[in-house]
Amino acid sequence: MKFTRRNFLAWAGISAVGAVGCDVFGSEGQELRLQSPVMQPEDLVKGRDNWYATLCRQCPTSEGVLVRVMEGRAKKVQGNPMYPVNWGKQSARCDAGLQALYHPERLAGPMRRTGARGSGEFAPTTWQQGLDTLSAQLGERGNGLLLVTEPIRAHQALISSRFANAFGGRHLGFEALDQTTYRAAVKDVYGQDLLPDFDLAHANFLLSFGADFLSTWVSPTRWSVGYGDFRQGEGRTQRGTHVQVEPRFSMTAASADKWVPIKPGIEGYLALSLAHVIISENLQAVSTDVNALTGGQGAAALANFSPDQVGPMLELPAAMLKGHSPADWIRELARDFAGHTPALAIGGDSAAAHSNGLFNLEAIYALNYLVGSVGEVGGVRFNPGSPIADLPAASTVGTMADWTSVAGDIREGRTRLLMVHSADPVYGLPASVGFGDALNRDDLFIVSFSPFMNETTAMADLILPDRIYLEDWGSDIPEPAPGYQVLGIQQPVVNPLSDLDPRSFVDVLLSTAQELDRDGDLPWGSLQQALRETSDALFALNRGSVEATSAGEFWNSLLRQGGWWDERETGPSASAPNGLYNQIANRAAQPIFSGEGMYLMPFSHNTLLDGRNTHLPWAQAAPDPITTITWQSWVEINQRQMEEMGFREGDIVQVRSSQGSITAPVYPNPAMRPDVVGVPLGQGRRHGPEYAIVGDDRESSNVLSILASSQVEGTGALAWASNRVQVSSTGESIRIVKFEGEFTSREIGNQIDNNPSEEIIKTTSPGASH
Repeated sequence: MKFTRRNFLAWAGISAVGAVGCDVFGSEGQELRLQSPVMQPEDLVKGRDNWYATLCRQCPTSEGVLVRVMEGRAKKVQGNPMYPVNWGKQSARCDAGLQALYHPERLAGPMRRTGARGSGEFAPTTWQQGLDTLSAQLGERGNGLLLVTEPIRAHQALISSRFANAFGGRHLGFEALDQTTYRAAVKDVYGQDLLPDFDLAHANFLLSFGADFLSTWVSPTRWSVGYGDFRQGEGRTQRGTHVQVEPRFSMTAASADKWVPIKPGIEGYLALSLAHVIISENLQAVSTDVNALTGGQGAAALANFSPDQVGPMLELPAAMLKGHSPADWIRELARDFAGHTPALAIGGDSAAAHSNGLFNLEAIYALNYLVGSVGEVGGVRFNPGSPIADLPAASTVGTMADWTSVAGDIREGRTRLLMVHSADPVYGLPASVGFGDALNRDDLFIVSFSPFMNETTAMADLILPDRIYLEDWGSDIPEPAPGYQVLGIQQPVVNPLSDLDPRSFVDVLLSTAQELDRDGDLPWGSLQQALRETSDALFALNRGSVEATSAGEFWNSLLRQGGWWDERETGPSASAPNGLYNQIANRAAQPIFSGEGMYLMPFSHNTLLDGRNTHLPWAQAAPDPITTITWQSWVEINQRQMEEMGFREGDIVQVRSSQGSITAPVYPNPAMRPDVVGVPLGQGRRHGPEYAIVGDDRESSNVLSILASSQVEGTGALAWASNRVQVSSTGESIRIVKFEGEFTSREIGNQIDNNPSEEIIKTTSPGASH
């Protein structure tokens, strides 16, 4: 077949406009020019592959990735070795991004509601009709606008916020397990507005409270890279020591040298008791001013947190203590922590999710002052602001207090137009908030920009599907950054398939604002134009990782590299507030729980996260790192406790809180406190693609729905770890879908194969996988 311009345009199409290749794998920066048709001619000559640098949007981290494209089809996603957040590594969530791009149940184009709200009944409409409807609703209801997105930064955050403000509305980010308390603790302890980076690679001792930082917490891929160096990095003379303090045996706990199954909500008391030992035994770093930290009181400032007083509160298993008292165990841990510098203390996840979560985190992060790890190698590193003044370097996320207020505004008719992008608050908020019920108002108009059906989109009046990130422009300022300025660039690497007609969410905002003459603060015709303007501004700075002699050359190099960074533009320093420990001690409080029974410990799924990736079969099929379970919800209970309760693996149990109940099969996990129940997030959807709606109520449940809307004192964040539940049998049983064979369990503290270093529960799998 002769290759002509006619059949080039007829059956090949044009590749992603403006995409610039990455030369890491020898593509030499050449642009891709061909896109394969759905039905390839037999005599089509296959082309070479090209690699493009962009950003992954499968999780909030926004890792830098390279995408392999051949004949206009994305074939593979892998980490960008130049991007300073993940250094060439990528999570399994990034791998699943290809399935979002080519998902058979993507919404093909605009749709309007035809049935009752929440029925999921829609009919196709045109983009012109959809945009006309959006403009009309903004003209009528704009001053009652609420724009809800996922946590976003950089250009998407700037444009979304300015768009909402232009109509007299507001922009609010949604995150099921938000980091508000963590941010507040960083502000209170370090005086920083941006989340810090942790120099794990150069630490010698890591003390982590609650944070599953190797799996799902904040920036797990980045910290996994650092953790590898922490254990066996080049030039290390000793392997770093890791102690994980956490009620549930997480993926991070499994990687630790010692797992400490502390009583839920007592983490802050342990941290202050460690501080008491360090100060009273004069173990602090030479540079530490104890008088300033304690208001001149020294150890007396923490007199109520001595090991003798705090030890019994921890309720540690006797096997772990090895005959020592809890007080002596605390003293030994404090000496190890202070004696193996650089030492680093971090905390988050469940430690932050109690009514006293702010106290817990402040007590934990203050430990770094005592061991001299604030702003130092192997410790806490602070991040600078945005290289471009107007670009937000931090996301704005609503708290539980905010969402309770939002639900009230909707019920009272103050919010009359709801626009939602990449967020699902109907699914992700506790049912006790009443957000989904509040949407059932005739005077409320809802617009969803989701490319997939979900619980919130099913409530919409109008759907204007966005492009998948591999088809669209974007940017991100990573949070946390690696201790210096970074701006990542997302470029489209392919065009949408011919039977799909999505449009860029940000471009829709810009064009709509222009049409309604509300574009005074939105001067760009497209997101690509805004990115190019920022590229020119970065070029004018004449610094950073991109070298070029012209603005055009700088733009191409920026896309080829996947972003811009400047290792010399580092974060600010920090000094401890005077009397910091006095303030933290005054905040001390016992955790308050809703309900009775066992402690409920929800946790983010390793690949599904909070449910945002449930529609992707690769994410569903990825085994949980601890249980190896796939495609199901499950309830983790201590094996002996489960036997005492009369349960066997696969029995369907009811988990009842003060707000409702769910059902799921039970799984015997020897690595659980006997009084703790673990349930993963992510399942239990009733609207969405086929892959998202797996099983029935017996094996697919949304644990978020039964949480009380309790708040963390001082921040208003959801105290999602502050629930107690009753667990009972339903009389039914199913087979759990998992990869492991049979396991042999041992009590906490028992040695394995005479190896005294193995001080955590391990499992062996002699049987066949099933």
